[in-house]
Amino acid sequence: MPWKTKDQIGLRHELVLRMQKGQETVIELSREFGVSRETAYRWKRRFREGGLAGLQNESHRPKRSPGRTQQLWLVRLRRLRQRRPTWGVRKLSYWLGRRFGQRGMPAAATLGRWLKRWGLARGRRRRRVGPVVVRRRPRPAQRCHEVWTVDFKGWYRTGDGTRVDPLTVRDLYSRYGLAIVLLANQGVESTRREFLKIFRRNGLPERIRCDNGAPFGGGGPTGLTRLSAWWVTLGIEVEFMTPGRPCENGAHEQFHRVYKAEVAKKPARNRAEQQRRSNKWLRHYNQERPHQGLGMKLPEECYRPNRRRKPVRRGRWRYPAGWLQRWVKASGEISWEGSRRFVGEAFGGNWVGLKSMRGGVWRVYFGPVLVGEMHAEEEGGLRPARHRARR
Repeated sequence: MPWKTKDQIGLRHELVLRMQKGQETVIELSREFGVSRETAYRWKRRFREGGLAGLQNESHRPKRSPGRTQQLWLVRLRRLRQRRPTWGVRKLSYWLGRRFGQRGMPAAATLGRWLKRWGLARGRRRRRVGPVVVRRRPRPAQRCHEVWTVDFKGWYRTGDGTRVDPLTVRDLYSRYGLAIVLLANQGVESTRREFLKIFRRNGLPERIRCDNGAPFGGGGPTGLTRLSAWWVTLGIEVEFMTPGRPCENGAHEQFHRVYKAEVAKKPARNRAEQQRRSNKWLRHYNQERPHQGLGMKLPEECYRPNRRRKPVRRGRWRYPAGWLQRWVKASGEISWEGSRRFVGEAFGGNWVGLKSMRGGVWRVYFGPVLVGEMHAEEEGGLRPARHRARR
């Protein structure tokens, strides 16, 4: 018997009356009325205690809510929010606990939910969106010195406990190892000094491929650090790997695995001796070890000297006519229209170019690299460029 053909109260009453007569079993009645035996006994009990009124639907809301926020605390919270509209929920919670005590005070998360429910939560400031720059995926090398791959192999300790961070540099096309330098740390200045020596010996590549971590990559709008920004000033294109895809530099990772197994796993007594062992191993790698990726040729057989030498000194960037030029201070700021605008510490000690767009918008360039946009009506820094990988 479907419940919807009659009034629910009447059906419940009929079920209880037939149960009281005892002429049919509870199982048979439950099957006929489409309810469980527990439900049938519950209606019988409620009818015995309250009559027809006991067969009415009751609210499922619990009679007691020990965790329910007391109304007094909600009043206090609302009043404090009106007096302190800029405070965050943590400051509000701390002030309420200090003023009225911690006994019975709701958690900060609970206070935050009530503020959202009232529409009084302090919204986060939306990040201003800058221009979109499509970043090309790493491209294969077609000739020597077109792409160098650089990285730091994981640090290890020599026999006397000295920590060394191996900086490794290779030519991607020929797999020729250009340098393995054991540094004390991965600092920008020490790494830059070593690259200056490498450039003097081997010239300049067209592109350098590296990961997004320090000291090569940073968290600024372009991903450049003072080291990689220096590469840009030398006319080298910086080719960052896609985050989470180490396979884009897989050949260099294989180079590290071989070095670890043959040299770093059993280090020498000190750094100087370990550096000599690393140099000897690198000569062996270039001159004696066949490489499967080269058709079992030696890297030295595929390597060619570099004709692109390092310039003695580079002057200031030359930007197109009509652009404004601003000097970037060590703090990463420039002076523009009577105020200071932050563009990035990586560009400190260099010139940036400002290209005028429509509506009081200026695009900021560091050489060929688009940094972001500055809007005349906005204060502070700039809207950083958003880099998106090409699919």
